[in-house]
Amino acid sequence: MDNIHDVEVLLVEDNLDEAGLVIRALKKNNLGNNLVHLEDGAEALDFIFARGAYSDRKVEFKPKVVLLDLKMPKVDGLQVLKEIRNDKRTKLIPVVIMTSSAEQKDIIESYGLGVNAYVVKPLDFENFYKVMIDLGLFWLLVNQPPG
Repeated sequence: MDNIHDVEVLLVEDNLDEAGLVIRALKKNNLGNNLVHLEDGAEALDFIFARGAYSDRKVEFKPKVVLLDLKMPKVDGLQVLKEIRNDKRTKLIPVVIMTSSAEQKDIIESYGLGVNAYVVKPLDFENFYKVMIDLGLFWLLVNQPPG
């Protein structure tokens, strides 16, 4: 990606195979041209809040959507979501939890923290691919985020 300020999709996923499928699905359908992939929640928070390795960014340059895994090393997805929602500069960024967990406690906690959508990742390739395209189309083309 040429410009770290023009991020449309922030993908936070520690499973490189699943991240690769998401990236391929979005790029093949011209939905992932401005995508940044990060592998853990700590790095995601640094990116979103323009600190550490990302201190050259400005917090004001928000992604159109954050695709966030729940179970990650260092900082889990729920903590990332909580920190995004607790800061007035970032609280309106659309966040979609993408996880293999269909546990009610995870779903309830995610919505309680203000997630915009909770998606259980399909296990088979074709459905996973289709869900990623549908997510990309909705969040990048259909949805109107706040200015």
